[in-house]
Amino acid sequence: MTGTAVITGAAEGIGRAIAEEAAVRGMRLVLADIDAAWLEATVAALRATGAEVEGLRTDVSKAAEVDALADLAFSRFGGVGLLVANAGVACAKPVWETTPGDWEWVMGVNLYGVTNALRSFLPRMLASGDPGHVSATASMAGLLSLPSMAAYNASKHAVVTVMEGLHHDLTVRGAKIGASVLCPGWVRTRIALSERNRTAGEVTRPEALDPVARKMVGAVHQAVSQGIEPRDAAKALFTAIDEKRFYVLTHANSRSGVKSRLEDILADRVPTLVRL
Repeated sequence: MTGTAVITGAAEGIGRAIAEEAAVRGMRLVLADIDAAWLEATVAALRATGAEVEGLRTDVSKAAEVDALADLAFSRFGGVGLLVANAGVACAKPVWETTPGDWEWVMGVNLYGVTNALRSFLPRMLASGDPGHVSATASMAGLLSLPSMAAYNASKHAVVTVMEGLHHDLTVRGAKIGASVLCPGWVRTRIALSERNRTAGEVTRPEALDPVARKMVGAVHQAVSQGIEPRDAAKALFTAIDEKRFYVLTHANSRSGVKSRLEDILADRVPTLVRL
């Protein structure tokens, strides 16, 4: 794949790894992130390798800011061959303690960040008539459900079905643009610290959580610290794009978890808690 890659949530973690892999493949880059300092550092690091890179601080939950990102990409490089809507956040609470602000924040970034990108970029990508690809980062939490993660689960399930719908929309129109959804398991990133970008009054206080939720938060931190490297998730994505695969799974046990859920549904059983 050549041309220009646009990646949101690109300052660190999976997004940065995707940008690095795209640069290795000779692609020009337009990177977006809400953290201006981390984004600036990533842009500088990639430029130092010889890559052509533009960066723009972007709150992907705001349609106008994603429009500005699209304007930058098309004005600077003329077209976009790869769009990766990757930005994501998480908070851990039982569903009955998840506030309207929690829902708005998680859905705003994780879901609207994807739909805003599709609305801003796809019309121009389609109008060009050039081949391309669009991917979004969901999670294994888009295929399974974890306790104390209702908002995150819901947002990532939504991303999976949005991308499935996109695949069908593109296919029935004979478009030259492919689609995929990245559903990683545990990856060594800072997503467990994503509330750092919320205002102080909105941040979840660990001491306010019940013991079960506190245990879940601790388990998430440990699992993330023992996860695969972001570059492994990035390589899995590009391999899937090359092979024209839609569902991009990163862990050997991912399929068994999906199979367990499907079997629960078909057998009319209560949901099994799958350990990722």
